[in-house]
Amino acid sequence: MKVLVCGGAGYIGSHMVRHLAAYGHEVVVFDNLSTGHREAADAATLVVGDLLDPASLASLFASHRFDAVMHFCALSLVGVSMNEPYLYYRNNVAGTLNLLQAMRVAGVAKLVFSSTAAVFGNPETELIDENHPTRPINPYGASKLMVERILADAAHAYGLRSVTLRYFNAAGADLSGEVGESHEPETHLIPNVLRAALGGGATLKVFGDDYVTRDGTCVRDYIHVNDLASAHLKGIEFMADHDGAHVFNLGNGQGFTVLEVIEAARCVTGVDITFERAPRRAGDPPVLVASSGKARNLLGWVPVFTDVAAIVESAWRWHQRPRY
Repeated sequence: MKVLVCGGAGYIGSHMVRHLAAYGHEVVVFDNLSTGHREAADAATLVVGDLLDPASLASLFASHRFDAVMHFCALSLVGVSMNEPYLYYRNNVAGTLNLLQAMRVAGVAKLVFSSTAAVFGNPETELIDENHPTRPINPYGASKLMVERILADAAHAYGLRSVTLRYFNAAGADLSGEVGESHEPETHLIPNVLRAALGGGATLKVFGDDYVTRDGTCVRDYIHVNDLASAHLKGIEFMADHDGAHVFNLGNGQGFTVLEVIEAARCVTGVDITFERAPRRAGDPPVLVASSGKARNLLGWVPVFTDVAAIVESAWRWHQRPRY
């Protein structure tokens, strides 16, 4: 199978590339390298281009015949999306429309789309399943939800088959230590905690300690990036026998507070990691924990990494010897 991975030089996309290659699939990466890393895509053919440039997409699809597309390209900083909503809607929604149009012209009818738990907004239940109301509280989540609606309409109008995977908090690194999480600026908790353990980067901050949670800090469901990659491949397999647009939540089904993650990192690294308390960030819900029963039942997906310490340990291995 020949798979196009849009955003394959980024964090999750680069792990997906290696997962596909390990199963013998041919992979082409399309990435503008604005946040991705050329070195992270070395397991695939890299085509540098931008979803906002229809000409580059037309050239890509004219040069390759793909069986399926995986779409990881997105701006994803919640705080920035609050201040720059036009930027997020243009990149995440208009860029996706360009990709879908290019796929339609080329006759490629299978897409796995990277969505987010941010489509739900503030949770109304302890565990969030696919039927939970979608009321995003930031433009990032709203942009992803718009694409989900577009995919449902495309299934009806054009016969596009799609699997949308709503991630909760992607974390960890490949056990080889060759690829990991590297953003500038880095806003994700685990890499920032580990940077603090290494004595680098800005002062570690905990945003908000007055939430109605067990220790006052946000609760999140962390899912290992390799488990995400396995779900994407199962999504392609699922589309072989199922038409229409399908949505699945991906998480471990248990949540950890910010302070619990810091404590796990202290245990893994042996470093007494210090931090500063800071005000809440706009657009951050207090708790996000997934119910992934649908993915387990219909995709046959079972996460391997269920303990936050094991996830942190895999990330620590990469952070001690990052390649880029």
